[in-house]
Parts: sequence; structure tokens; C-alpha cells
Amino acid sequence: MAAGSIERIKKKLPQRIAEIRGNRSQRQFARELGVFQQNVHRYESGTTPHADFLITLALRENISLDWLLLGKGKMRRTR
Repeated sequence: MAAGSIERIKKKLPQRIAEIRGNRSQRQFARELGVFQQNVHRYESGTTPHADFLITLALRENISLDWLLLGKGKMRRTR
């Protein structure tokens, strides 16, 4: 995969995190995930999230990691 493709995929990650957050405030969302509100703000602004955050987010919100990281497939995991 070309570096340009990876960058395009990474640029959409903040949008997907905001989509998962939905109508909840960044503060409320951060509390639910056990992180600081500033981290949520940074991640939605384009800072690459830590793996621990991404895994926690996927598990607590029942989100597919393929969708979260790559934008592929359905947002919600099937059980």
C-alpha cells in the first residue's frame, strides 16, 4: 500500500471517532472511556490515537476495528 493511501485512510479516523461519539459531549465520551477530554479532542483533531484507546473504544462501543481503522465493512461488530 502506498504511503499516500495510508495518509488518506488516517485522515478519516478523526471523523469516525466523532461519529462514534455522536451527540455525547467530548467530556462525557471521555469519562465513559476512562480517558481525559483533551485526548478525545486531540484524536478528533487529527492526532493519532494510542492503540489502548482504539481497542477500548472498539470494545466498549461494539465497533469493528476494520471499520474504525480502515473504514471497511460495517461500523458495528456482529456477535
